Amino acid sequence: MQLDFFPSSTLTLYLAKMFIVRIFAVLVMLVLVLMMLDLLSNSGKILEVEGNGQGELWTYVTLRVPQLISRFLPYSVLLATLITLVTLNQNSEVVAMKAAGLSAHQVLAPLLLTASFIAVVSFGFNERVVTRANATLKAWEASDYGSVPPESNVRSNIYLTDGEDILSAATLTGSGANIVMRDVSWYNRGASGMIQEQIRADEAVYASPGWQLKNATGFDVVSADTQQLGDIVVGTELAPDQIDLQSVDPDALSFSELYQSIQAYEAVGRRTAEMRAKWWHKLSGPLSAFLMPLLGAVAAFGLARSGQLFVRAIIGMALGFAYFVVDNAALAMGNFGGYPPFLAAWAPFFLFILVGETVLIRTEE
Repeated sequence: MQLDFFPSSTLTLYLAKMFIVRIFAVLVMLVLVLMMLDLLSNSGKILEVEGNGQGELWTYVTLRVPQLISRFLPYSVLLATLITLVTLNQNSEVVAMKAAGLSAHQVLAPLLLTASFIAVVSFGFNERVVTRANATLKAWEASDYGSVPPESNVRSNIYLTDGEDILSAATLTGSGANIVMRDVSWYNRGASGMIQEQIRADEAVYASPGWQLKNATGFDVVSADTQQLGDIVVGTELAPDQIDLQSVDPDALSFSELYQSIQAYEAVGRRTAEMRAKWWHKLSGPLSAFLMPLLGAVAAFGLARSGQLFVRAIIGMALGFAYFVVDNAALAMGNFGGYPPFLAAWAPFFLFILVGETVLIRTEE
């Protein structure tokens, strides 16, 4: 019986149903509270744009909510774990299950199975919804909540170099020769490296070669003169494939799309450590939900000996939040090149599996 992690289908369904209801209840509560606080801080910026109204506020909500769900789903699983296990303890249900011969791992198995299902759903949700919401919201924020171009594959805050010169754009849509940049600035720095001229335009398209700035306005730094330049071509050394390589946003790309970008970077000898760490984290991030029942398990067992339910719940919460702190720190170290990408994404996950198992075995098994 000890090797059968699901000895009772009735008990498995009972625990899984209890756990998943609490996960979604906690998630809804967190998202609603955080969304209201977010709206309080950003609604003024949205509404101050002429023409924006209630519809734009709802648009912001639909773009922001997927980000909040993705970010706080693992926290919801942690809090739901503590609520579920504390409730089972208070009702002596854990004592009854252990008296029937179930081990600690068998008690946790339905919760771990449910958390695994949540992790799979979270990965799919991130791939299909969150990446698109990230790309659209970043483009909208880059345009100061004004009009957002309807094209797909929108990228924001583009910064490119052509020798000493710099080309920047608030948003970029399309790919290859069909790239369109909006709110464009060209900085002519010359051989000295100091900015000699700034040229601004609302839109730029590929001119083969170079990029045509439409209705451009030039500002001469030396003479402080401003003049209308009409349509002008700049950046003749910047090809579309170079721009595609220099404007990759890992948060706005799916797992497969980011892998293709990494392959393209490596083909031209570019550094990919940061992107590869985020690529691995697209897998390890959702899987953090699987860890939460294991880290929160300390709240379920040992109460007959200690009687300190509140203290054990705090320990479980501390272990869960410690994982998120270590995970963020490791990912940051990976971005700076301090850790290899695979280690940065997966080391916290495997470390806390060992921590959770050690605590569970030493206290209960």
